[in-house]
Amino acid sequence: MLLLAAAFIVAFVLLLYMVSPLISPKALKLPGAHVVVTGGSSGIGKCIAIECYKQGAFITLIARDENKLLQTKKEIEKYSVNDKQVVLCISVDVSKDYEQVENVLKQAQEKLGPVDMLVNCAGTSVTGKFEDIEVNSFERLMAVNYLGSVYPSRAVIATMKERRMGRIVFVSSQAGQLGLFGYTAYSPTKFALRGLAEALQMEVKPYNVYVTVAYPPDTDTPGFAEESKTKPLETKLISETSSVCQAEQVARVIVKDAIQGNFNSSVGSDGYMLSILTSGMSPVTSITEGLQQVVCMGIFRIIGLFYLGSFDSIVRRCMMQREKSESADKTE
Repeated sequence: MLLLAAAFIVAFVLLLYMVSPLISPKALKLPGAHVVVTGGSSGIGKCIAIECYKQGAFITLIARDENKLLQTKKEIEKYSVNDKQVVLCISVDVSKDYEQVENVLKQAQEKLGPVDMLVNCAGTSVTGKFEDIEVNSFERLMAVNYLGSVYPSRAVIATMKERRMGRIVFVSSQAGQLGLFGYTAYSPTKFALRGLAEALQMEVKPYNVYVTVAYPPDTDTPGFAEESKTKPLETKLISETSSVCQAEQVARVIVKDAIQGNFNSSVGSDGYMLSILTSGMSPVTSITEGLQQVVCMGIFRIIGLFYLGSFDSIVRRCMMQREKSESADKTE
């Protein structure tokens, strides 16, 4: 009886693997495609632009710092695969003025053609305890990390729907899947991208436009190095429970998932576990992906509870050490 059940399960899984490609979206071809990357002058954004350029895409880089953009342009052009490829640079703050963002993207499309893939990578971070973070920092992060993705997406979505083709990528964070100590200003902005992505995917899927939410872990970028300077001790200790990834590795995964039309994009074993634990009502790209979530959810929840317990222990231990230190200072 057990052998029969096992054989049935194996046959069912094999059937899913066979059927899955039939219902998955057709992969986007990057050679000759127009890819727009916001926040593309450094870090993950720059590496995504390089990865797409290596595969023959035309690139529009958008960021605030014009000097960084021009330096990045030269770096990307080293990876050209043909003499027709172009890297266009646009200096603009994507979080300030929607009309300005819309105008510069119209100019980019006039020069390089309709946008085939938009990667919303512009973002910033502030760490600290909730009561220590300036109120205007909450407003600034929501503007940059959330509205800075809304505006470019809003500017290209109509054309994608008309063409019945397109990809939109929102670069969130593992801190957009799990709220952590020190990220009370940052995490909500990255959680917001998930809600936007789910609602938008439901709207545009009938038009053959697919949305991807990327959840990179701690990644070795200039932004991460700057953020690390102001991290509370608790945040640093929690971060030590996972390794720091290279931006090139993260970029390759995001680009691969985006062109395949996958809704979730994660890196490493921790990322895979988090993507299943937080799948909720998010869309799946294949039957196989849905099956993995159903099968693995229970065991991953148990593992996740151990992680949460260890994080709580770190926070409690740091609090006690701080109170002891303050008490000792008062008695002196």
